[in-house]
Amino acid sequence: MFTGLIEEIGIVKKILSVGGGLKLLISAEKILEDSRIGDSICINGVCLTITEFSRITFWVDAVGATLLKSTLSKITIGTKVNLERAIRADSRLGGHIVQGHVNGIGKILQIKRHEENYLLKISTENNLFRYIIDEGSIAIDGISLTVSKIYSDAVFDISVIPHTWKYTNLQYRKIGENVNIEIDILIKYVENQFMSNSTVNKFSEKWFKELGY
Repeated sequence: MFTGLIEEIGIVKKILSVGGGLKLLISAEKILEDSRIGDSICINGVCLTITEFSRITFWVDAVGATLLKSTLSKITIGTKVNLERAIRADSRLGGHIVQGHVNGIGKILQIKRHEENYLLKISTENNLFRYIIDEGSIAIDGISLTVSKIYSDAVFDISVIPHTWKYTNLQYRKIGENVNIEIDILIKYVENQFMSNSTVNKFSEKWFKELGY
């Protein structure tokens, strides 16, 4: 589990095709200070496992299912990626709960600077858009962000503060590029609860009055 607070920007150094998946060699420094083989690392919002590492690089495997759901299928050598280690139980949860399970892919439609901040307009699939709400949490390439505005055509805005812009790969992004999206897991739990037969069957004027509405 992660928080969406990026610790470091890594660089893809080597890509190998293996059995329908990819092996990625990524350069890093900070996240390798206390890493071990088997540790989880969030790479552009995708939770992967360290299989080998040195002082300045580490290897991860991305299987076919991961490539189908994320932008890792199009990754190239030299790509700058957001890195975050799994959260410790004794750490502050500074962002929001991020699983590293990408729900879909979005596309950057606009990048606009507004004084010191940046505004990004992003489009996504309709089946994912229904989970995105004004002022709700969302992870874009693993970054914990807040939705600043939503539109009716599966498009939404995020506002990025200078610190986040400086210390993540958003500063290198271009219009037309794709990004990984993970919605707030709490929204899906709420949907599951309300869509269960036992709950749906309770919906009535009497039931709402009993709840105090």
